[in-house]
Amino acid sequence: MSAGRSLAVAQTVPVRGDVAANLEQHLRLTRIAREAGAGLLLFPELSLTGYELDLAERLAFSPDDERLAPLVEAAASSSMILIAGAPARVDGRLHIAAFIMSPDRSVDLYTKQRMGAFSSSASVDGIVPPAEAEFFHPGDHNPLIRFGGTTAAVAVCADTGRPTHPQAAAARGATVYLASMFVIPSDFERETANLRRYAVEHSMLVGFANYGGPSGGLAAAGRSAIWSPRGELIAELEPAGRGVAVALEEPAGWRGRAIRV
Repeated sequence: MSAGRSLAVAQTVPVRGDVAANLEQHLRLTRIAREAGAGLLLFPELSLTGYELDLAERLAFSPDDERLAPLVEAAASSSMILIAGAPARVDGRLHIAAFIMSPDRSVDLYTKQRMGAFSSSASVDGIVPPAEAEFFHPGDHNPLIRFGGTTAAVAVCADTGRPTHPQAAAARGATVYLASMFVIPSDFERETANLRRYAVEHSMLVGFANYGGPSGGLAAAGRSAIWSPRGELIAELEPAGRGVAVALEEPAGWRGRAIRV
């Protein structure tokens, strides 16, 4: 890989259904990532609304949604690619989406292919979110992202549970795998072991963005991280709180930095 490529993952603490407050978090973390030298910043699953499935229908975004304007402008002004999560209505169907804002002010989106569900043991208050399939449809929007001379593919949470997903991304030429997720503490070791394995098996740089605080009645594991194509941990945030983990490529290899807010 050539020198100069950089990637950052954001760890947010979402405010239930408050898009404006969550946007403020996104913009602050974008500024921090840009100052740290990142060319792309990945946010967690449903980062703009929180993992609040009962609010998804009311808060759903469209690809040309005016609420994305601050992020579109931030991508342009900072010359960064920003990837933020939100429910999206496409062709009349509701999806879990990752909106991709580029410096040229274009907006693309990835739609989650595999719906997930949590077990009763995951709840922190006795209330378990319903299965995602009760609200959302699986999607097939799956663009590749070009940045810094490389190609990246996006995944949203349960998508990463199928080894065929990163395998297909690698077959399409991706050397970076961007996992936008909401991982709870009891699932953390399993989920991150999968991501490390994909890094090694497919020689991919892997970014993992997670919440740093509870959402939808569930605890979050935090520890958003980036792994090298050899499976080496480059940067990792703490289990709780907001921040940005950055991986910078230099002639001697990858250099990581974790910035807590």
